[in-house]
Amino acid sequence: MTDRFTGSFTQQEPIPDEAIAAAVAVMRHGRLHRYNLAPGEAGEVTALERDFAAFTGVRYCLAVASGGYALACALRALQVEPGEAVLTNAFTLAPVPGAIASLGARPVFVETTEALTIDLAHLERRIEETDARVLMLSHMRGHLCDMPALMALCDGAGVAVIEDCAHTMGADWAGLPSGRHGVIGCYSTQTYKHINSGEGGLIVTDDAELAARAVLLSGSYMHFDRHGAAPPAEAFARLLGEVPNVSGRMDNLRAAILRPQLARLPEQVARWNGLYRVIEAGLAGVPGLALIARPPEEGFVGSSFQFRLPDWPAPRIEAFLARCAARGVELKWFGAARPQGFTSRYAHWTWADPDPLPRTDRVLAGLIDMRLPLTFSEEDCALIARIIRAEAGAI
Repeated sequence: MTDRFTGSFTQQEPIPDEAIAAAVAVMRHGRLHRYNLAPGEAGEVTALERDFAAFTGVRYCLAVASGGYALACALRALQVEPGEAVLTNAFTLAPVPGAIASLGARPVFVETTEALTIDLAHLERRIEETDARVLMLSHMRGHLCDMPALMALCDGAGVAVIEDCAHTMGADWAGLPSGRHGVIGCYSTQTYKHINSGEGGLIVTDDAELAARAVLLSGSYMHFDRHGAAPPAEAFARLLGEVPNVSGRMDNLRAAILRPQLARLPEQVARWNGLYRVIEAGLAGVPGLALIARPPEEGFVGSSFQFRLPDWPAPRIEAFLARCAARGVELKWFGAARPQGFTSRYAHWTWADPDPLPRTDRVLAGLIDMRLPLTFSEEDCALIARIIRAEAGAI
């Protein structure tokens, strides 16, 4: 009998009981706005910022309304101007160049390697071609490049690095957390990320002026003294009246939901990586199927899984995807002619007027992507791998 998987690739785990209790407590007192506090009360948002600063080992943290807002706020804090070129990976998702475009700036895409990371040689050429002063580095699908090499290149060229850590909360390179290498790190707490508040974002930095700008941008209304993980008052002094209010605050309800999840994140990372390794072992050695090598320095979070089908023609890939889907395995393909679901690639974003990138095109033409929610068991993942293995070998 042919095995079939019956689970859901989009079903997340329930919100933990302690997070539900914290959220109910906020709803009972009704003080959902981050600055609506009782005497002596810090509030859940400030507590989350302090918790996340401690989790990442950073000096300053700001909680905001979404991951996309975090990216745009970081660009504004760096005073990116309309028309300015901002570099970013060609392999990313639309909100990343969208954040650049939201300021009227111009996304300039950089080639992608077979390891699904930014091509450092092409990045160096792009810096020379554009004189760009900012790189928005997307750790797309949780793949970290050689961060010391990238930072040496960017620091030497005077390029500030914003890390898009939407897929790498809890990850690290050689022990240094994702988001700590560049001048600013941005995270998402959208439902399919590593902690879940439906929508939400976090910004971290060790730079006092950038942190102060971000706090004011987010809508502090001069309440920066109510931020527990912000720089001291003197960092704000010369910025008052200069920085516009582009409101995007997180509320106490979402922060209450997130704090218990953050405390559990190391345990969740271990579970994700266990699922990842089962899929990886199950697909090892499949003819015509290339796995993505993970460098030993990369402490990744295996919340999704990618593999490549190099040189497969599009009709063969489409037939493979259909066979897997018929057996309950939902795979995404970055090589489709048109965007499908939430999967698109740089060539689809005609509003950005992208240059052709032949290396990236070759990689994405056969790139397959799969979510690994924690509602899966290791037995589920073994079954999924068997199905993919069988269908990859079918005529």
